Amino acid sequence: MSTAPGVGTGATDFDERYRAISARDTRFDGQFVTAVRTTGIYCRPSCPARTPKPENVVFFPTSAAAHEAGFRACKRCLPEAAPGSSAWDLRGDTAARAMRLIASGVVEREGVPGLAARLGYSSRHLTRLLVAELGAGPLALARAHRAHTARMLLVGTELPVSDVAFSAGFASIRQCNDTIREVFGLTPGELRARRRTSAGRGDGSAEVPGTIDLVLPYRAPFDAAGIFAWMAARALPGIEEATPTSFARHLRMPGGTAWFDVRHDSAERLHLRARVTRLGDLAPLVATVRRIFDLDADPLAVDEALSVHPELAPLVARTRGIRVPGSADPHEMLIRAMVGQQITVVAARTALTALADALGEKTAQGVLFPTMAAIAERGAEVLRGPAARIRAITGAAAALADGSLTLTIGDDSAAQRAGLLAMPGIGPWTADYVRMRVLGDPDILLPGDVALRAGAAASGLPGEPRPLAAWAERVAPWRSYLSAHLWRAAPIRPARTASARPARTTSPAPMTNKEIS
Repeated sequence: MSTAPGVGTGATDFDERYRAISARDTRFDGQFVTAVRTTGIYCRPSCPARTPKPENVVFFPTSAAAHEAGFRACKRCLPEAAPGSSAWDLRGDTAARAMRLIASGVVEREGVPGLAARLGYSSRHLTRLLVAELGAGPLALARAHRAHTARMLLVGTELPVSDVAFSAGFASIRQCNDTIREVFGLTPGELRARRRTSAGRGDGSAEVPGTIDLVLPYRAPFDAAGIFAWMAARALPGIEEATPTSFARHLRMPGGTAWFDVRHDSAERLHLRARVTRLGDLAPLVATVRRIFDLDADPLAVDEALSVHPELAPLVARTRGIRVPGSADPHEMLIRAMVGQQITVVAARTALTALADALGEKTAQGVLFPTMAAIAERGAEVLRGPAARIRAITGAAAALADGSLTLTIGDDSAAQRAGLLAMPGIGPWTADYVRMRVLGDPDILLPGDVALRAGAAASGLPGEPRPLAAWAERVAPWRSYLSAHLWRAAPIRPARTASARPARTTSPAPMTNKEIS
């Protein structure tokens, strides 16, 4: 058997991981995998099988590394079904950026040279770097991601194996079959036969013809009410639809238009229904939805770190498992952030709805957010407000359309911020808010944000930008989650009536928008 390097080679790291697998701690599922030399199998940390002896164990950061070392996935715990690792957001290095891009399907669309070019390396150097960091090169990592997607589709849908193969990104059915057998030790048909009898929707809703229905794994606790309230407050009619327990939207994917609907049911499961134009877009769409709902977060680690501080303990106790929403499209996110500068969420939603109504692409299924080219060309006809702001928005759209400004989920965080700040009309609040939403950076604080400062003052924290920023350093690297709690704690003033001046109340979703510092 190969001796590819594992993780946790230091005694302390090994001991910590071994204690986690001995306790079958579900918090570590997706963070690493445990390979057993005597069986040739790798498992998730919470696998119910008997704990192997320490001398027979090697830990790997990814399933791809375990595959490369000659191990196959456990048929009992199915490590590929675990939530993804929060490390790819927590880390901002090249390996983490590569993992985000691989999940979005870049290798399938552009090959390893395309992935390397996006990261600023040669293919050879990127391969060396990833093997050193993660125990597997980009092709192996992409192959493992395809195997995970295929398993998810085989277990969670009735798609024919041929459709599963191409949806997962395989070049052929034979390649899919061979990979499934190698990784899981089962044929696709045998893997499908092992699905749980309870894999149906279970929410009483009817299956919509042409849709794919999956259950999305996540680490509990999960603040479903909060994230759906956030979506509802910002949903654009025609493009998005939100209820207290669901969110649906239309969007563009590389292969054409797509649609998804995410629902939270009484059994605490998240169901994803999706339609794509090209089957190869399904895996990137699932990755996008996971980013939007922050499903790879480690809420117990976040809650534990924040609860240490007496000022934050009541906020965490009130909202366990808070999430930081991601974005469906980086370019769209920048436009939405710029439109929302220094105005309320309601006003921003009104302006964006007008923009979508005038310039959005109408399809048979719904409305797509306007293209950057359309906003650059005609945005000034629709947008209202100061001329400088309109020029800034249309200028940013033009730069995104012609490629002079790049904005992707695989950007280096500092480089992305510098590129945004170089654009007219984009200040620190917008650049940092975009990093929080596009990159999923867990350590962003927006000290100039009006609602956030109000929430800080209401929670006993400094209400002014500099003292607040200084205080927040103690909760790094979780300042984005601190921001989410402070937005939730912000007192808001309902609209005034002629008869009375209403008292302040607390809303589940902050209704005062942010301002640029």
